[in-house]
Amino acid sequence: MTQPRGRPHPHEPQWVPYVAVVGGSSCSERQAALAREVGRLLAERAALILCGGLEGVMEHVSRGASDAGGTVIGLLPGADRRSGNPYLTWAVATGMGEMRNALLARAADSLIAIGGGYGTLSEVALALRLGRTVAALDTWRFAPPGETAGRAGSAAEGWGGRGRLVPCETALEAVEVAVRAARERWGA
Repeated sequence: MTQPRGRPHPHEPQWVPYVAVVGGSSCSERQAALAREVGRLLAERAALILCGGLEGVMEHVSRGASDAGGTVIGLLPGADRRSGNPYLTWAVATGMGEMRNALLARAADSLIAIGGGYGTLSEVALALRLGRTVAALDTWRFAPPGETAGRAGSAAEGWGGRGRLVPCETALEAVEVAVRAARERWGA
């Protein structure tokens, strides 16, 4: 797929980064604030935000983006699009349960993980397997065999095979890592 350079063709959409923000359906106040800030910062960079569309981190990132005029697509696990949070721009009812986690990882150019449980862990693992960069913000700390969790990687390097897991300390750092990775993926 070629991406437009300079002025896009009238029938070809202008390139934007697709960034998935993943996290738990429940979250701490700190994680909620981080998610809202991530949503706002991504919206300011004209990123298309993908998420699981429900409550917790997903609702907070949607709210932050919506308040800043951004676009958020929620890939819902159930079959009823009315179950999405009220801040989504578009809700897609997949009817796939947790299998929708693979859709999020596949559709995104990069991911930002905030908090979360085993569902978030599966999204991170799938993204890394697909060669995506994951900005890790107040979430799981792990490393490949022989490494020490939290030690490997920085915003400049990260670790991983085809994908990279990059520990981040701030919402701004996570957004910069994710947007840069999306641009690198497409040569934009």
